[in-house]
Amino acid sequence: MNSFFKGTILLVVVAFFSECVELFVNMILARELGEEGMGRYMSILPIIFLVFIIASLELPISISKFVAENKQELHYHLLKHALRLATSVMLIIFIPTFIVLSFPAILSGFHPYVKWLMLVIIPISAFSSIAKGYFMGVQQMGKIAFSNFLRKIIQFGCLIAIFHYFQFDRDTSLLIALSALTASEFVVFVYLISMFIIQMQTMKRNSNAMMTRHYAHEKLLAVSLPTTGLRIFNAITNAIQPFLIQSALIAAGFGAVAATEHFGMLTGVAMSIGFFPAFIAHSLMVMLIPNVSDAYANKNYEQLRHLLQQSMSFTLIYGIPSVLVIYIFAEPLTATFFSSTGAAFYLKLLWPYFLFHFFVIPMQAYLIGLGLVKDTFIHSVWAHVVSFVMMYILGSQSHLNMAGIIMGMNMGIVLLTLMHYFTICKKIGITVWLTKPRQNVY
Repeated sequence: MNSFFKGTILLVVVAFFSECVELFVNMILARELGEEGMGRYMSILPIIFLVFIIASLELPISISKFVAENKQELHYHLLKHALRLATSVMLIIFIPTFIVLSFPAILSGFHPYVKWLMLVIIPISAFSSIAKGYFMGVQQMGKIAFSNFLRKIIQFGCLIAIFHYFQFDRDTSLLIALSALTASEFVVFVYLISMFIIQMQTMKRNSNAMMTRHYAHEKLLAVSLPTTGLRIFNAITNAIQPFLIQSALIAAGFGAVAATEHFGMLTGVAMSIGFFPAFIAHSLMVMLIPNVSDAYANKNYEQLRHLLQQSMSFTLIYGIPSVLVIYIFAEPLTATFFSSTGAAFYLKLLWPYFLFHFFVIPMQAYLIGLGLVKDTFIHSVWAHVVSFVMMYILGSQSHLNMAGIIMGMNMGIVLLTLMHYFTICKKIGITVWLTKPRQNVY
């Protein structure tokens, strides 16, 4: 069994248990927060993720790509420069983030302490991203897998312990839910940084090639900046989506509270269940970035074709059965969260969104490994434009409402999948049937 499959299987197994814990977390939140509270929780998560992305500057991607493509002698000084870069980024964004979050409109309706939780995320994200990127690059996937599981189990432990012994009002419960999320990120940060310091001490004793700060920053930012731009765009669209959906539903005749409740059922219940198998796609993503980067740096096009074939076949094998199970058992699955027929109906309508999303995640990693971050960004812009326009047009129709919104979501993900796939095939010179490269391509 090759290292690609060994690493993928390890990540998949651990991610499976992590996602099981995540389902229990969402069940606790659904019970404690209720439909409206769950909608508010899911509305603020994109803002938290946006802060996390900006603070990390997508260094895990750029560091893992550099480490996979270059000799070990260059790693130590690159990581030293990356630590200084992360410190600078943290200091630069801390004050603007504080100012932005201080505007009442940003966090209106949330506990005042939520702002401080977001600010704590900044240093955690900035430094843990470096450790994560290094371990991904050298394919020490055990540490990555354990850190992902640790995050989920800490969050679950905090929630079950607090809510079991204490009762809170809705706003305080929401604050505790966000605090548990932050606490889990902090524990993972401590673990990753501890392991990283040990690795740095080991590398320091070895023979290391010198690297200038300018060269290191140029290499890192060449990947980090466009990738961060892509992630920020996706995070912004995720932050806009709740308001878009609620606006469309209100235009369709829903009340403000009802619109929030239906959004909570869509994202907090239907999408939580439907995205459960996506842990396999994310495991593939973690493995593909260094492997594709290494193969492309060495111009090994046969290996590139083989990696694409493996990842697409693997996605078909688990993706189709997953959406069938989700479709058939939609009612009992959603009943574990809410006694609502609406959530089950939404889950059934979303099956194309889930299936094509399973393909998009590894293909996006593949594009990053090929250095096609710009293409990935353009594809995402077009897909979101089409999706958002159709979501509002169809969702604001009184006879469609949530069904129209889901139709718009399905259209966007299908378009994104096709653009990603055709671009990859063109870049490595293969047909859409994944046949071997033509002799005159290179």
